[in-house]
Amino acid sequence: MDWKDRNVLITGITGFVGTWLAKDLVEKGANVVGFVRDEIKSMPIETMGIYDKLAVIAKGDIVDYNSVKRVFDEYDVDTCFHLAAQAIVGDANNDPTKTFRVNILGSWNILEAVRTSETVKRLVFASTDKAYGEPIKVPITENHPLLAAYPYDASKACAELLARTYFTTYGLPVSVTRCCNIYGGGDLNFSRIITGTIKSIIFGQNPIIRSDGTPVRDFIYIKDAVNAYVVLAQNMGKSGVDGEAFNFGSNAPINMLDLVNKIIKVSGRTKLRPDVQGTRKPHAEIDEQYLSNEKARRILGWTPKFDLESGLKETIKWYENYFSKTQ
Repeated sequence: MDWKDRNVLITGITGFVGTWLAKDLVEKGANVVGFVRDEIKSMPIETMGIYDKLAVIAKGDIVDYNSVKRVFDEYDVDTCFHLAAQAIVGDANNDPTKTFRVNILGSWNILEAVRTSETVKRLVFASTDKAYGEPIKVPITENHPLLAAYPYDASKACAELLARTYFTTYGLPVSVTRCCNIYGGGDLNFSRIITGTIKSIIFGQNPIIRSDGTPVRDFIYIKDAVNAYVVLAQNMGKSGVDGEAFNFGSNAPINMLDLVNKIIKVSGRTKLRPDVQGTRKPHAEIDEQYLSNEKARRILGWTPKFDLESGLKETIKWYENYFSKTQ
């Protein structure tokens, strides 16, 4: 599939993943339309030099169906990547109403706009491994039930149910991504463990681990995650792809203490030590949560190209450059 001159709409283009996805598709020759609510200067898409390379910046609110529909119709969208979400877990817990409006109603609006569009051929719908909730068994496969129990997690599970409804009832060309924890340069949410740890060590501070260090997760480098989105879109229309959800993970789970120690080692700042605080409340942290990516390997031919060490090297270099310019 050739992306050259295809009209591609990205919701959530101002975010971390949206920025990198836009960069990749622009480099492939696509006409990228960004759907944004607010001014995006100083956002990652501006600081990473992508803003001026977009075909269009379309203003609107994802919870307003008319503005969503207008963008699809005006720009003859061929492919849509729906990434827009209220994705900060703490914010979701504090304001569930906003989270449900954006993540559920907003997603419903996208699905309905695609259903009534005469041009859209594929919709890649971003969910998350958090939709699984506390796993019954690890590694988690796609047939694991969605047991989400918190606002962000539940909102994504609900949106997935809507996507499946539109596929089953209307034959909507939609597929779902469930990525594990995505990391890489450009993520300015420093409450996340990798970005927070890198920021601490660059400034010569011992990185903080809020848990006891034992929870196990997997992490996928941003370039692998973007490749997953693109490969999924390119395979849509083939047997076993449309209407399906796909896990994208590293198949290399690691506990939080080992992760922070690895970041310290890769950075070369080996005099620093993790500050394990163990302040998370009981049951606030799932002990083990990591994915099987066997389905994506088998059906899509997708495999991650970066192991954790190579991804961390690029990430640390990005933040060293970023902080050198902001001080």
